[in-house]
Amino acid sequence: MVYVMNDSHKSGTSLPYVPKPLDLSILTIEQNVSSNNQSLSTMNVEQEEEEDFIKNNYIARTLLNESALPAITWSNWYKEVNWPQVTLLCLEPFIALYGLFTTSFVWQTTAFTLLWYFLTGFGITAGYHRLFAHRAYEATLPLRYILLTLGAGAVQGSAQWWSRGHRAHHRYTDTDLDPYNAHKGMFYSHIGWLLFKPRRKPGVADVSDLTHDSSVQWQHRNYISLAFLMSFVLPTIICGFGWGDYRGGYFFAGVLRLVFVHHSTFCVNSLAHYLGNAPFDDRHTPRDHFITALVTLGEGYHNFHHEFPSDYRNALKWFQYDPTKLLIKFFKKIGLASNLKEFPHNEIQKGRYSMACKALDKFGQTISWPKQNVDLPIITFEEYQELSKKDDDRALILIAGFIHDVSYFIDSHPGGRAMIKSYIGKDATVPFYGGIHDHNTAAHNILAMMRVAVCKYGGEVEHIKRRLGHIQTPTPIFA
Repeated sequence: MVYVMNDSHKSGTSLPYVPKPLDLSILTIEQNVSSNNQSLSTMNVEQEEEEDFIKNNYIARTLLNESALPAITWSNWYKEVNWPQVTLLCLEPFIALYGLFTTSFVWQTTAFTLLWYFLTGFGITAGYHRLFAHRAYEATLPLRYILLTLGAGAVQGSAQWWSRGHRAHHRYTDTDLDPYNAHKGMFYSHIGWLLFKPRRKPGVADVSDLTHDSSVQWQHRNYISLAFLMSFVLPTIICGFGWGDYRGGYFFAGVLRLVFVHHSTFCVNSLAHYLGNAPFDDRHTPRDHFITALVTLGEGYHNFHHEFPSDYRNALKWFQYDPTKLLIKFFKKIGLASNLKEFPHNEIQKGRYSMACKALDKFGQTISWPKQNVDLPIITFEEYQELSKKDDDRALILIAGFIHDVSYFIDSHPGGRAMIKSYIGKDATVPFYGGIHDHNTAAHNILAMMRVAVCKYGGEVEHIKRRLGHIQTPTPIFA
């Protein structure tokens, strides 16, 4: 530090030298410049990180660079309606209702309607979904054609179109690139996404395997005629030629059955993302529930499915309803299917374990825990003894390096007041840990809530060792 002579000292006074005041204005300017440079540098780094994130993140890049279509309003809604879909999905319930009130029930038609519902439904679940969209098993060529033909009878688009959207759904679940994003509401994910033109194209999904599949391409080219044949013509002919019930074949096995098949599949996109629990992962909306499985031919254990999409099973346990799984196993037994994929049991258990840990952590947040060591004062053994003598209103006991205030527990102690009072101001570690009584876990937990301080060096034995100079370096546990 530089000292200068004060003017008063020059004039003969006895004042000592005083330091020259610092020119803080220079430092302030430099600090401001440095601060500005740091701020600019930080801003540049953050901007670069954001740009890198967008560049490397397909979802963020797509949402930023590809603008969505204008919002649907009262002035443009009729232009944004998907009229072919609306016509089909809105007319079929009314046609079915008309048939219910104007057509006599024939038991053979009722039985066939139920059978046709399952067959065309399995065309979606075992065919479109688990075979073509997820490649969860391999099927012989005859089985592929059978499932594609039955799937067309569900009138949900070709297998290629259906699988492309479904793969995008799995890849971009719950984002704006998910064609039936559950975050947009149950109505939207159930049927709304079909009634209006999408505001964005679904995210990119690879279906090159399907574009090179001759059976899939055959169905894709002939989808409209196959759908009309399998959904309306064939059930009408079967019921008509079989037992003379053409009308019931059309209204019940055709239209009414189609209503149920449609909404059964739609429930996988809506109900399966709202109803139930998430035993494997809760970061996204898919849920597991028996009711959803019941109305979707076994597709209701959706949380499992989203975690392990290429597993041919949707339900793991024998009592869980998954007829599609049983059908695929039957196909394997008769030689029509092979290479049924199952995720390793160990990996599935990891999912259960991680969710169990989350549940325990959440439960733990509802419990009051003892103070952390760092939140407690540290005092010596002598100070602890002195406090025990001076403060008559507090009963302090040292156990396992912690000093506890047991004043309010003395009268409740199962071993009586005398036992606790005899150890006030002393180290009661040995008696507490089995010397007199080996206390249970509840006793340990209750005691921990009474901590008021940490004893420096641990306890009485360590205190005596230090006083006598017998200091020994602790041996590492894993030495």
